[in-house]
Amino acid sequence: MSNFKALSLPLLDETLEPFRALTTPPPKAGWVRAIREALGMTKEQLAQRLDVSPSTVSTLERSEARETITLKSLQRLAQGLDCRVVYALVPNDGKTLEKLVRERAEAVASKQMKRVSHTMRLEDQSLDERQEKRQRERIVQSLLSGSRRRLWR
Repeated sequence: MSNFKALSLPLLDETLEPFRALTTPPPKAGWVRAIREALGMTKEQLAQRLDVSPSTVSTLERSEARETITLKSLQRLAQGLDCRVVYALVPNDGKTLEKLVRERAEAVASKQMKRVSHTMRLEDQSLDERQEKRQRERIVQSLLSGSRRRLWR
């Protein structure tokens, strides 16, 4: 694995850190409408700022609320509101990307160990718990040091 890829995970985690705590769901009618109304701006005024019809603003606001709006349209609406779109993909449950990769490597290693352990038990060559744990960790380290693409097959 290249050094850049090894560095990119911690750097991405650091960049995403401020977003981890954000759990506020969007308003039912969407952020655009909520902000427009909070600013005291009518649909007609926003439409004029965007050089579109008021019905286009209504359609865009509805599609944002339904989560079918494009990022490009959302960015255009945000500009009309003197705002910007903040976009991020944040791992669930407060996890980091490093934690997600590690958990996946552990799951893949466990699956591999399960197949091997079954065969070894049949041949009366099973490992004790400590040996099995050590072997699983070796597999995890091997998976983490190689191409991460192998983790997602």
